[in-house]
Amino acid sequence: MVQLESMGHRVIVVGAGAGGLLAAARAAEMGADVLLLERTNRPANKVLLTGNGRCNLTNTADIADFVAMYGPNGRFLYAAFSLFFRDELLALMERYGVRTTAEPDGRVFPASNRAADVVSALRRYAEESGVRLRPGARVTGIQVAGRRAAGVVIGNEPLAAAAVVLATGGASYPETGSSGDGYRLAAELGHTIVRLRPALVPLVVKEISRARGLQGIALPKVRLTAWQCEAERIGPPARPLADCGRGISARKPPRGVIESRTGELMITHFGIGGPVTLLMSLAVTDALERGPVSVSIDLFPDLDAEALRQRLQAEFDRFGKRSLRHLLDALLPHKMVDPFLELAGLPCDRLGHQMTAADRDRLAGLLQSIRFNIKAPLPLAAATVTAGGVSLDKIDPKTMASRLVEGLYFCGEVMDLDADTGGYNLQAAFSTGWVAGEAAARP
Repeated sequence: MVQLESMGHRVIVVGAGAGGLLAAARAAEMGADVLLLERTNRPANKVLLTGNGRCNLTNTADIADFVAMYGPNGRFLYAAFSLFFRDELLALMERYGVRTTAEPDGRVFPASNRAADVVSALRRYAEESGVRLRPGARVTGIQVAGRRAAGVVIGNEPLAAAAVVLATGGASYPETGSSGDGYRLAAELGHTIVRLRPALVPLVVKEISRARGLQGIALPKVRLTAWQCEAERIGPPARPLADCGRGISARKPPRGVIESRTGELMITHFGIGGPVTLLMSLAVTDALERGPVSVSIDLFPDLDAEALRQRLQAEFDRFGKRSLRHLLDALLPHKMVDPFLELAGLPCDRLGHQMTAADRDRLAGLLQSIRFNIKAPLPLAAATVTAGGVSLDKIDPKTMASRLVEGLYFCGEVMDLDADTGGYNLQAAFSTGWVAGEAAARP
C-alpha cells in the first residue's frame, strides 16, 4: 500500500486488522478515496498469530450452527453473512493465490499453513484497490459536525473525511495494537460499551500447589465441566453425559452445570489451559460474577462410572501383585501418577490384590472428577478474544452504521461480538468489514 498523508479523504478506516483491511479494500474497490490508519508499523499483526500462526480464517459449519457460536448476539450477523460469507471469503483468497483446506472438524486454513499468506492477500487486495496506508498513526478522537462524522484527529492533527470506519479491534494482545482505543472513541460519541471480559483464556485455580504438581501434563481427551458451586459441593453425578454450552443447540445444562465439553486440556503452573478450557472460559468468567465456580475433569469421558469400576477391578484381578503406581502407569500420564495417588489418599506401593471395593470406587470417582476451584481467568491482555464492546443496539446490522452518528461505521472485535475458536471470530471480522466498507463508500 502506498504510504501517503492527505486531507479530506472520502473514507478513513481506523485500524488495519482483518476487519479494517477488508473495509478499506472494499470501499476503495467501489471507488472511494480511502485512507487506512494503523497504530502500529505493520498491518494485521493479530492475524499473524491466529491458529498458532496458521490462521484459522473460517469454518465449514452451516449458517445456523455458525451463528450459534456467537451466543445470543449471533443473530446480528445474519445480514452481514448474507452479503459476504465463507464462499466469498475463500473466493477472495483464491483470487490472490491463497488456496485453502478444511480439516475434519470444519476449521479452514490456508493450504500452506502460513498466516502470512492470508495477510499478504489482504494487503494486495488493499493495494490494488488503491488504499493509502498511514502506519504509526494513533487516532485520539473522531470529529463530528452536527450529527455526522467529519473525520478523525491524530494528536493535534485533524484529517477530514465523509465517513469513518472504526476497526480498532479489542483489548487483548495489546502488543499487536489492540489497545482498546475504539471503546473510548465510541463512548465519547454516545455509544454504550458492554463490559469487557477476557474470552478464550486460561483459568487460574485456587489449588495452586496441586496444579504445580501436575504442571505440563497434556490430556488429549477429557470432559471438563464447570459448576456454579465450590468443588466440595459438586454432587453426584459429577459429570453430564453430553456436551452443553454456547453453540450446542437444544441441550440445556443439568442443574448446577455452567458448561461441559470434551477436548484437550493442559494443566499449567497456575491452573488449566488448552482448547477445551478456552472454549469454556467466558462462561466461567461470567459465572464468577454470580458466585463460586469450580471445575471437574473426567479423564475417561467415554466410560460410565460402572464401566470404569469394572475396568479397574479387572486390572486389579489380572495384575494383583503389581503396585498401584505400576497399574496406574498404564492408565495415566507417568507424571500424573504420584500426584494423583496423593490426592486419592492411597499409597503408591499398595498392591492390586490389596485394593478394597471402597478403594476402587474412590479411585474411579476421582478419575472421573478431579476438581479445582476457579479463582479467576488470566487478565484480558492474555486473552485471545475480547468479549463485550460497543453495544449492538445502536448499530445497523445491514450496514454496520452507527444509529447515533451518521457516517460512522463499525466492524470486527470492537463490537460486542465474540465466538468460540474455529474461525468464527475472523469470519465475523471479515464479513462486518466488507459490509462496513461497502456502506461507507456510498455517497
